[in-house]
Amino acid sequence: MGSSDSKLNFRKAVIQLTTKTQPVEATDDAFWDQFWADSNTTVQDVFALVPAAEIRAVREESPSNLATLCYKGVEKLVQGAESGCPTERDKQVVLNCTRILTRILPYIFEDQDWRGFFWSTVPGAGRAGEDDLDEDDGARPLAESLLLAIADLLFCPDFTVHSHKRGPDSVENMQTIDSCEYIWEAGVGFAQSPPLNYIHDLNRAELLRLLLTCFSEAMYLPPSSDNSILNPWVTFFCSTENRHALPLFTSLLNVVCAYDPIGFGIPYNHLLFSDYREQLVEQAVQILIVTLEHDGGAPQRPTSPSSIEEQEFAGPENLFVNYLSRIHREEDFDFVLKGLARLLTNPLTQTYLPNSTKKIQFHQELLVLFWKLCDFNKKFLFFVLKSSDVLDVLVPILYYLNDARADQSRVGLMHIGVFILLLLSGERNFGVRLNKPFSLNMPMDIPVFTGTHADLLIVVFHKIVTTGHQRLQPLFDCLLTIIVNVSPYLKSLSMVAANKLLHLLEAFSTNWFLFSAAQNHHLVFFLLEAFNNIIQYQFDGNCNLVYAIIRKRNVFHQLANLPSDPASIQKALQKKRKTPDVISRTSSQETVSMEGSHPAVAAEPGTLKASLVAMPGIDKLTEKSQVSEDGTMVSVPKTNPVHAAHPEHSAAAGTSDTESNSGRDNEDVFYTEAEMERRRLSCASSASYWAPTPEWVLSWKCKLPLQTIMRLLQVLVPQVEKICIDKGLTDESEILKFLQHGTLVGLLPVPHPILIRKYQANAGTAMWFRTYMWGVVYLRNVDPPIWYDTDVRLFEIQRM
Repeated sequence: MGSSDSKLNFRKAVIQLTTKTQPVEATDDAFWDQFWADSNTTVQDVFALVPAAEIRAVREESPSNLATLCYKGVEKLVQGAESGCPTERDKQVVLNCTRILTRILPYIFEDQDWRGFFWSTVPGAGRAGEDDLDEDDGARPLAESLLLAIADLLFCPDFTVHSHKRGPDSVENMQTIDSCEYIWEAGVGFAQSPPLNYIHDLNRAELLRLLLTCFSEAMYLPPSSDNSILNPWVTFFCSTENRHALPLFTSLLNVVCAYDPIGFGIPYNHLLFSDYREQLVEQAVQILIVTLEHDGGAPQRPTSPSSIEEQEFAGPENLFVNYLSRIHREEDFDFVLKGLARLLTNPLTQTYLPNSTKKIQFHQELLVLFWKLCDFNKKFLFFVLKSSDVLDVLVPILYYLNDARADQSRVGLMHIGVFILLLLSGERNFGVRLNKPFSLNMPMDIPVFTGTHADLLIVVFHKIVTTGHQRLQPLFDCLLTIIVNVSPYLKSLSMVAANKLLHLLEAFSTNWFLFSAAQNHHLVFFLLEAFNNIIQYQFDGNCNLVYAIIRKRNVFHQLANLPSDPASIQKALQKKRKTPDVISRTSSQETVSMEGSHPAVAAEPGTLKASLVAMPGIDKLTEKSQVSEDGTMVSVPKTNPVHAAHPEHSAAAGTSDTESNSGRDNEDVFYTEAEMERRRLSCASSASYWAPTPEWVLSWKCKLPLQTIMRLLQVLVPQVEKICIDKGLTDESEILKFLQHGTLVGLLPVPHPILIRKYQANAGTAMWFRTYMWGVVYLRNVDPPIWYDTDVRLFEIQRM
C-alpha cells in the first residue's frame, strides 16, 4: 500500500508545482521535501509522474519555481556528499534528487535562455524578482556544486563503495577520504578487487546517469566545426577542481575492462540472476567516451545565456584524456586490450544451446573507447599491433561490419568500424599480422574459405560493397584504402579472396560505373595500386592472385583501351539508366556460408536512428607517407589537385552517408543526411549537374598504373598458354604450381615506393565522432528515455 501512497503524494507535489503561479519560497521545506522525502519512487516512476509537458509549463509560466526545484535538489546532493549519507533516509533523498534532476536537466538545456542557469551563482538570479537576494561573490555556480557533489557521492562508503571502517566507532570523513583507496575494481593502477555489492552498483549507475545527463548539453547545440567550443560540464568535471578525477577515471576504465558477461559459464545464468554490473558497465563506458571527447582547455564562466562558450585561452587540460594518454605499463595495456576484446567478441560466442549465453549490446560504445585509446595513447596502439592480439579486435569488427551492412539504422557502426581499421592499417605491423591463418568457426554469412585474416578482411569488404545498402558507397574509398595500405605485406591470398578482388575491379571498371560519377575512377586506381604492391613486393607467395589476374586479363585490356569519345560515353550512361544497380552482383560465385550464420537484414520498420553529419572525403581523412628502405615513414607533401586524377587529389571524394559532395564546398558547414539528400536532388535537377567529358576521361586514363600488370601478362600469358597446349592441361593446380615456382625478377618495372595513407584527424572527423557518439548515447538510454522527445539539435532522430 505504501508504494502507491508515496507515488500519489509525489504526483500531487508535481501538480502543485505546475499549478502554482506564485513563487514558492526556497525556505518552504515542507513543500520541497515532498519531492525527495519519499522512499519508494524508482527512476522509471519519476519519468512517468513528471510529464514533459508539465516541466515545460513550469519553465515557461513559473520559472522561479523550476529554478528553486533545481537549486534545492542540488543542495540536497551537496548535503549528502558532506555528511556521507549516514542513514538510509539520507541515501534515499540523494537517489530521489538524482532521479528528479536527471528528469529535468534536458528541459533546461533545450531552452537557450535557461542554459546559463546552472552556471549562475545565485538560485534563480535575475529571475522572478529574486534579484534582491544577497549575492555571494565566492559562491560556486550551481553546475560546479552539482558536479563536485556527484564526484564525492561516487566514493561514499556504504553507499557507492565498500566501507573500510575498522570498528563500529570509527568514522570515515567525506572531506578527508582518500578515494584512491576506494577504486571500484582491480586493473589499471589498482590491485585489489573489492567485494561485489549490487546495491553499490545500482547507486553508482544512478549517479552516473545524472552525470551523463549533465554532459548532454552538447546534444542541444547544432553541429559546428569550431573545436574551440567546449562542453563546460565535461571541462570542469575533468579538471583539477575535481579531486576524484584520477580514481574515478580508473574506476570507470577498470569496471568496463574487467567485466565478464558470461560469468561462470553456466548456461542461461543471465536469465536466472539480474546482472547489476552490466548496467553500471554501460553507464561507465558512456561516461568515458563522452569525457574523452575533448582535450582542450577550461571554459571561463560564461556571461551569456549559453554555457558552451568559445575559449580565448588554453586552460588546464582534460585530466581523463591526460590519464588515458599516460597509461604505459605492459600489464595495464594487456588488461585493457583483453577486456575490450572479450566484450567485443561476446556477441559472436557460439553455443549449441540457443540464447544460453548473455549477449551485450554496448559494442558501439566499446568501439569508440578503443578508438580513443589508440588515438590518445600511441604506446597502446603499438602494443595492440605488437602481437597477434590485434586480431582479437579485428575479427569482431569484421563481424559487426558484415552483420550491419544491410541495415541503414546502423550506418554509424559501419563507419566507426571502418575508421578503426583505417587507423590500424596505417601501421606496417597490422598488415604483417593479417598473415596469421584464420581458423575460427564464426556465425558470419560469408563464403567458407581456408586462408588468413587478410582473406577474411577482403571477403567481408567484398560482401559490404556488393550486398550492402546504397548509403555505404561513400565508405568504398576507405575500404579500398585499407586494402592498399596492407597489400605490400600480404604473403599469400587464397583463391577465394583473389577472385573477390578481381570481381571488385571488374565491377568498378565497367564503362557506365566509371562515367556515372566524378570520383568513381578512384576505386580502380586503389585496386590497381593494391595489385601492383602485391606483384612487386609479395609475388612469390601469391600465385592465386597472379592466376586470377591472368584469367581476368580482358578487364585490364579493356581499361587500357577505355573509350573516351562522346558517343561511347553517352552509350555507357544509357546502359546505366537501364540497369541502375550500384555494382554487378553476378559473376561472383557465392559458396556455402559459415555455420550458424544468418543473412544480414535491413532494419525493422519503426527502428529509430540518429542522423550523422557528412564525413570528410578520403583525401581529408588521410595523409600520404612513403615507406623508406629502412622501414621508416616519410610524409609526402600534398600537391595541388590538377585533374583529380588520383584518389587523394580529388575534391569530390565520398562525403557523408549519402552520395553527395555538397558538404565539401565549405569545410565549416555541416549537413545532416536529410539535408544532404535534398541538396543532392536539387543539384541533380539543376543545370550545374556534373557530366563526363572526353577531356575528363583522358585526364585520368593516361595515369592508370597498368604498366606492372601489363608486363606480367605479357611475360606469363604465353607461358601459361604454352603449358596448357603442350600438356593438354585444364587442371588449375598444375598452372598454379608453375606460377608458384616462376619468377619475374628483372622483368618487371622498377618497384615503386610503398605509399601508405595514414588516418589524420580534422575538424570534420571530430564533429562526426561527436554526433555519432551522442546519437548512440541517446538511442541506448531508453529505460528511462532520458532525452526522448526533447528538442535535440546535434542530430535528427529519424524513424526507419
